[in-house]
Amino acid sequence: MTLPPAPHPNPLPASGARETASAPHSDPLPANDARAQAVAAAFVAACEAELAAPKPGNVHHFAPGHGMEARDFIASAKAAAPFIAGPGLTVGARILGAVEATWAAVGQNTNLGIVLLCAPLAHAALTAQGADLRDETARALAALDVADAQAAFRAILRANPAGLGSASAHDVAGPADVTLLDAMRASADRDRIGYQYAHDFADIFETGLDALRNAREKGRDAARATLDIFMAFLAAFPDSHIARKYGVEKADLLRVEAATVRDQISGAEGGGAFSIALAYDRKLKENRLNPGTSADLTVAVLFADSLAPILASAHKNG
Repeated sequence: MTLPPAPHPNPLPASGARETASAPHSDPLPANDARAQAVAAAFVAACEAELAAPKPGNVHHFAPGHGMEARDFIASAKAAAPFIAGPGLTVGARILGAVEATWAAVGQNTNLGIVLLCAPLAHAALTAQGADLRDETARALAALDVADAQAAFRAILRANPAGLGSASAHDVAGPADVTLLDAMRASADRDRIGYQYAHDFADIFETGLDALRNAREKGRDAARATLDIFMAFLAAFPDSHIARKYGVEKADLLRVEAATVRDQISGAEGGGAFSIALAYDRKLKENRLNPGTSADLTVAVLFADSLAPILASAHKNG
C-alpha cells in the first residue's frame, strides 16, 4: 500500500504514541473473551479462504508466487490474529502488533495490506455501539488519532512493502503529525487502501460484498465466490500494488484486460472458471505482475462478511 511512503527501509523510529498504541509484546487475546475469539477465528478463516481461490497473479493453494507460498500466508494469519482481535487495543496497536507478529513468524511482508484493512473492521466489531458493521466501521475510522498514525507508520516501515518511495507530506519515515485517517486521506487518490479509510470502506461494503452476494445467489461455492470478488476488484480500478511498482498506465491496462477475463470467468461453469483463472495466473506471474491490493481487499470482504453476524449476535445478546 502507498500510504505516505518512506525513502528506504529504516529501523523503527521511537514512538511518541500513548502506551495502548504500542504493539503488545505477548498474545493479547484472552481465552475467555468469546467475541474476541470469534473475531480472531473469522480473521484466520478469511485469510485461509482467500487462498482457496486461484486469484490471478497472487499466491494461492494452486500455485506459489513471488517467492512465497500459501503456508506463509496461513502462518502470518495465525500470528497476526491475536493482535487484530485483542480487546482493548487501539487500531494502531492492532496494526503494529499484527505486523510485528507476522515478521516474527515468517520474516517477510505477507499481509501489510490485509492488516491495514482488517484492523479497523475488527475494532468496529469489538467496540460496536450498534449492530450495523458499516456504521460502526465509519465510527471507528472517525475516532482515529495521531497515536494510531504513529503506530501504523512504524508498522509500514517494518513491513517495507515493495515500491516504497518518499512522500512530501506525512512520510512514514518521520513522526506522525496528523491522525491516521488524515494520513490515509492524503494517499487516497493513489492507493486503494487509503481510499477505504477516506470513504468508510465503500469498496468493501459495496463492490466486494455485492460480488459475494451475487455469487451466492448463483449458487457458487466459497472458492468460486472468492474468485468472483477478486475479479470484481481487479476489473473495477487499477490495482495499487501494480501502480506503485510499474506505474498507473500499466495498472490501468491490467484493469482493462482483467475485465475481459472476469467476463470469461463469469460465463464459465464448474472447473472451467478455475482453468481460465489459472491460465491468467500463469501469464501474470510470467510477467512478474502481482495485483496484491485486489487480494487484500478480497480478504477484507470475507472478513467483513463473517464479522456482521458476530456483531449482530453480540448486540442482540447485550
